[in-house]
Amino acid sequence: MEASKLTEEFGCLVFNDKVMRERLPKDTYKAVHKTIEKGTHLELDVANCVAATMKEWAIENGATHFTHWFQPMTGLTAEKHDSFISPCENGTIIMEFSGKELVKGEPDASSFPSGGLRATFEARGYTAWDPSSPAFIKDGSLYIPTAFCSYGGEALDKKTPLLRSMEALSQEAVKVLHALGYKDVQRVNTTIGSEQEYFLIDKEYYKKRKDLLFTGRTLIGAPATKGQEMEDHYFGVIKPKVSAYMHDLDEELWRLGIPAKTKHNEVAPSQHELAPVFETANIAVDHNQLTMEVMKKVADKHNFACLLHEKPFEGINGSGKHNNWSVCTDTGLNLLDPGKNPGENIPFLVFLMAVIAAVDEYAPILRLSVASAGNDHRLGGNEAPPAIVSIFVGDELADLLKSVEEGQAYQSAGKVQMAMGATVLPHFTKDNTDRNRTSPFAFTGNKFEFRMPGSAVSVANANIVLNTAVAEELTRIYEKLESYKGDDQKAFVLSMLQDILSKHKRVLFNGNGYTERWVEEATKRGLLNLKSLPDAMPYWIKEESVELFTKHHIFTKEELYSRYEILLENYAKSIHIESLTMQEMVRKDLTEGLIAYQNDLSHEAMQKKQLLSASACTMELSLLEKLDAAGTAMQEALEKLAGDTQLAEQKEDGLETAQFYQQTILADMDVLRKYADEAEALIPEKYLSYPTYGQMLFSLR
Repeated sequence: MEASKLTEEFGCLVFNDKVMRERLPKDTYKAVHKTIEKGTHLELDVANCVAATMKEWAIENGATHFTHWFQPMTGLTAEKHDSFISPCENGTIIMEFSGKELVKGEPDASSFPSGGLRATFEARGYTAWDPSSPAFIKDGSLYIPTAFCSYGGEALDKKTPLLRSMEALSQEAVKVLHALGYKDVQRVNTTIGSEQEYFLIDKEYYKKRKDLLFTGRTLIGAPATKGQEMEDHYFGVIKPKVSAYMHDLDEELWRLGIPAKTKHNEVAPSQHELAPVFETANIAVDHNQLTMEVMKKVADKHNFACLLHEKPFEGINGSGKHNNWSVCTDTGLNLLDPGKNPGENIPFLVFLMAVIAAVDEYAPILRLSVASAGNDHRLGGNEAPPAIVSIFVGDELADLLKSVEEGQAYQSAGKVQMAMGATVLPHFTKDNTDRNRTSPFAFTGNKFEFRMPGSAVSVANANIVLNTAVAEELTRIYEKLESYKGDDQKAFVLSMLQDILSKHKRVLFNGNGYTERWVEEATKRGLLNLKSLPDAMPYWIKEESVELFTKHHIFTKEELYSRYEILLENYAKSIHIESLTMQEMVRKDLTEGLIAYQNDLSHEAMQKKQLLSASACTMELSLLEKLDAAGTAMQEALEKLAGDTQLAEQKEDGLETAQFYQQTILADMDVLRKYADEAEALIPEKYLSYPTYGQMLFSLR
């Protein structure tokens, strides 16, 4: 795409506000806009008008079908396509699309994870149009973003509770702002930007790895002789084939209205990152799901495989999805922007303290919101935040919070000019915070960066919990503001914030989160170190969690428990598939190569012995002994894993099953991998039916 055409092409496949303004009658456009801005009900006659206009626009852009696009609890997206055609009596067709088809669909609700909300025979479910997220065209179909619920109205997706949490946060934030004198604010929007990390490898290599095909990560594999230790890949020159992929990816995303902004090489070999511009939370979540789909599709065209798993390769960095989160008013005020004088910026101080309190008080479910079988491998390594939830605020905000705690006026140090020692280089203003890559939740100037989400998951879960927790803290702040009847509101607010800070300052940590000293310090502070999903799961259904979500109408108690069951089941199933895949690869692929190499070595040793002497076979015999020892240990570990996996299949309780997979099956897999990798390291590549780490990670040129 030429730069001159970019402004014309951006969003050309999106039924966005510009298209609606141009094509819809004024009254219809105003009604839709009111629905989007204020959440008012959309009448059927308005929906019919929108549907007819949307159909004509879609057909003009090559669409023949439409689909309700939704996000079930699988973590992926779902779609069922219907054509616009309607047969006529004379054997011809007309193209039709009604308002009813736009606003409601009826997929099978029993075939998606429901955690007991739906029985197999209870099939009916509904999808409902989300007007706030624009429809778009992809692969010849009109995609309509929708929410998904059961016949009884229970949310079976990630979008519905996300929209509920956004509304809850807005309502509570507006009340607080009105109490502080900002009467013109009518709505507060949650905005996020999700940085997406991913790996690219040769597609032919991908096809030969059963573990990547079935599980998304390599379950065996000796490390390559070179990894990331030279630190030469991060921000390095992008290789031509990868650059061509990134170019096409950008163009596809731009046409879909996704504001892809930044692209670069990441730390590990063959790892890369794409970062978008901030958007309203539900649109950003939709766009991130779409981005992951497009990444894989474009990769296939370039003979790559795009790996989105959090830990596809052992021994090098995994992939995350940094969730940049902020809140802004409909009047244009960023409530997390300190401004020129943060000590006098009461709205900023109030919302900053609400976030600090929310992250501290609801840390267990915030940790759970990013937990998965894949992400648990990544968190806590020297590449990602630890599993202990803490907040980094930087030196300037640390000084500001100290003044609040001590009840003293804050004296800003002012802006610092950076002078780099060479007069030809420009002077520029230093940011108000450093960046702490070890922090799970870091303030980065005018937003918070939640760095714990994994690369493969929807960011909806993290934002649902974060929005709801902050909404609850704002509710408590509002109640205190309403109860105050004095004349000096500012002094009262500062006193209130002082009290909040004293209760929740334990969560603030500006140091190195990778050290054992921090683990010890966090324990002393009472901060939890929930290393896996089974460790965190019980907190989801604790009384305080149930009260939080039901109070703000994010989840019913039944919806909460359904997600409890779904998360545990998905976790166990993921590791179960990994176990079976690993057993098959070791039993068939690796063992075959091991035996073939041993046979060739044995023949070589026998020939040398006959031609020379027994002493001439030292190298071959030494290798044979090592291979035999690794093979024997590997076989014992394989039998242990197979036996324990059969035991896991017999368990019925969800939490007990997940714990067994985490504590026993993963431990068995680690032992088996140790011996398998030792064997693989001794075997030449030509004996292996699958590609090695060195081939996969360094094949792109």
